[in-house]
Amino acid sequence: MPELIADWLGTFVRHLGWAWTLPLFISGLFIYKTCSAFLAVKPRRACRAALYLVFSGSTGMIIWVGDNNLLLTLPFFFAAVMLCTRGNLLGRLALASILFCLVMSVCAMIDTYLGSVHNLREHYDHATRFMRPAAFGLIYLLFRRRLPESPPQLPPRLWSLTAVLAAMPLCALTAVVVIPYGAKYDSAAALSLTLSLGLAVLPFVFLTALALLAAVLVLDGHERLELSGRLAEQRESYYQTLRRQEQQVRTLRHDLRNHITALRGLLERGETGKAIGYLEQIAGSPAMAGGARVCENETANVVLSAKREELGRLGLTADFSVCLPEPLPIADTDLCALLGNALDNAMEAASRCRDRKITLRCRVDKGLFMLRVENAVDWELQDSLQTTKPGRGEHGFGLACMREIAQRGGGSLEARATGGRFELIACIPVPDSPARPHT
Repeated sequence: MPELIADWLGTFVRHLGWAWTLPLFISGLFIYKTCSAFLAVKPRRACRAALYLVFSGSTGMIIWVGDNNLLLTLPFFFAAVMLCTRGNLLGRLALASILFCLVMSVCAMIDTYLGSVHNLREHYDHATRFMRPAAFGLIYLLFRRRLPESPPQLPPRLWSLTAVLAAMPLCALTAVVVIPYGAKYDSAAALSLTLSLGLAVLPFVFLTALALLAAVLVLDGHERLELSGRLAEQRESYYQTLRRQEQQVRTLRHDLRNHITALRGLLERGETGKAIGYLEQIAGSPAMAGGARVCENETANVVLSAKREELGRLGLTADFSVCLPEPLPIADTDLCALLGNALDNAMEAASRCRDRKITLRCRVDKGLFMLRVENAVDWELQDSLQTTKPGRGEHGFGLACMREIAQRGGGSLEARATGGRFELIACIPVPDSPARPHT
């Protein structure tokens, strides 16, 4: 049976002509798809093409135990991953090491030991060529159902730990493949020892690389659960603030008849001064402190009114233009978190700048909930939506909260800080709803 398969592969390759490189590009595609699930590839076409071509070339490289081709491949592999992806530097370095170990260990095992199979010796080249896409395809299928929708976002401390752990299989792979270079041909005993070492170490490197990829997925799952818990707490905090303000209004309405009775009694007894004092107490109630309505949606109106008052106390200028209907197909807790986080971030940043104006535009139009907030900042923003200024996380967790809400609703969130200005834009699909503008 193996002889028949090998003969068929040989005939197939001879008829392919120039297309013998097809297995190589299929292998590169599997590695590229695996890599793009763990690392954010830069959107430029040149970066995507370069990364794919380097992966294809690496999977087609002939790697023998006791050969220096691994060292020739390493700089191109690492350079492509580091230059064509974005995110945490240690995270990219760790995943580049893991993927390199995965690819090179598979190639080394296939190239070094497949020739020892008696029935495949005559068709060694054809067999190794087709074994590669089969192996890398199985690896991709192994992880496909567990791959996250977006690349893992681990904290720096976990990326550092992953990078240290990834260095161990990389060192083992390099040692077993490169150190015996040349010496394995000195004697039959040296060759046998070299092959035995490779047979012991290469499967270890391969399984360790797979385990590290699985560990990254597990750590990412824990981080996402922790983030979800914090987001739920934050949304609940905003929602409870809204409920307290509503309760104050209800209490005032409930007690209004008693207040009127008390005022009438004071006036009938001619105690005008006490009546005026009583009215001033009522006027100073938090339930009576609300400003003008911002929009028709009661949830947004309460949040924006409270934030506008806070802006005034901080000496900031609010420029709000909002058009949101009362029946809005977005949960009140999510709406509170979106508006509250956006303005909290803007207030924190603008309070340190000369330009103290905060612009907010929010509306529902043509099936989209759209939110744009703009304010001055004194720092720059990275691709990962984290400030480059140490110790300042006001545009960190708040943005993660809003991004989670937007993605859960099938939308998107973009944030950029350039030229001393920060701009946040969120778009979430919603059914069309009529609305009248309030500014």
